[in-house]
Amino acid sequence: MKIKPINECPVPKGLLVVIGGKENRGEELEKEIQKDNPERLEILKTFIKLIGKDAPVIEVISTASSVSAELFEDYNKAFRELGAREVNQIHHDNRSDALKESESCIERIKKADGVFFTGGDQLKLTTIYGGTPLLFELKMRYIREGTVIAGTSAGAMALSTPMIYAGNEEVQQISGEIKVTTGLEFLKDVCIDTHFVDRGRFVRMAQVIATNPACIGLGIEEDTGLIIRNGLEAEVIGSGVVVVIDGQRIKNSNVLNYGEHTSVSIKGLGVDLLSRGDKYIIPQTNPPHI
Repeated sequence: MKIKPINECPVPKGLLVVIGGKENRGEELEKEIQKDNPERLEILKTFIKLIGKDAPVIEVISTASSVSAELFEDYNKAFRELGAREVNQIHHDNRSDALKESESCIERIKKADGVFFTGGDQLKLTTIYGGTPLLFELKMRYIREGTVIAGTSAGAMALSTPMIYAGNEEVQQISGEIKVTTGLEFLKDVCIDTHFVDRGRFVRMAQVIATNPACIGLGIEEDTGLIIRNGLEAEVIGSGVVVVIDGQRIKNSNVLNYGEHTSVSIKGLGVDLLSRGDKYIIPQTNPPHI
């Protein structure tokens, strides 16, 4: 029986740009045979274009990164080349400072036309910003006022729930070795993984989906992204592929055998491969609630 989607929650007026990492930030392009005609600054250019304003104000949240100063300089240079009037940095190393600076950060978020989460460690983003006034304001701007929010690598992974925070290629095949938590919840019942093809992360995403088949897995390759409109409508941009993993048709798995150090087994997994220009509607099988 096909489940009819029910959506009584507000439809976000804003857009998400979810990036798989290593997007071109202005460096000279290397010839990559497997990529679909990579273009300099393509994804960042799309982010600026989606904002729809001349000389926009951008806030770069670099909290996830351990090299935030260098990373901010890269984005500052790139966004100014693309026409941004002002590029500012928000960075916190602990939750206490984030809470103390809530008022000033909220004022900056209110003035921003676009917000960009850099890569690094996604767990830093959730532990530092989860439940803070800053995150609340950013979500309200996204839902009600049309703010464009982008994230790359760890910054992209944190936008969804569930969120993977541990479990690399050395352990991903062992049942129960992938660790997940609640992300920032701009997308619910969606798990985002990045550097997906380059770092061989298919099995770890499959484990996450098998533990909750109501979720959709979006595995995004490097220099590739998804524009998400109305909270559900995804479109692929960039030079690589997006792997969609759907658990609705899973017949059985051994994910309950966690702790036994057994290789994971999943039968009935659904997989789609998407590339530039392809569109995908994120299914709703969990009725939203307040």
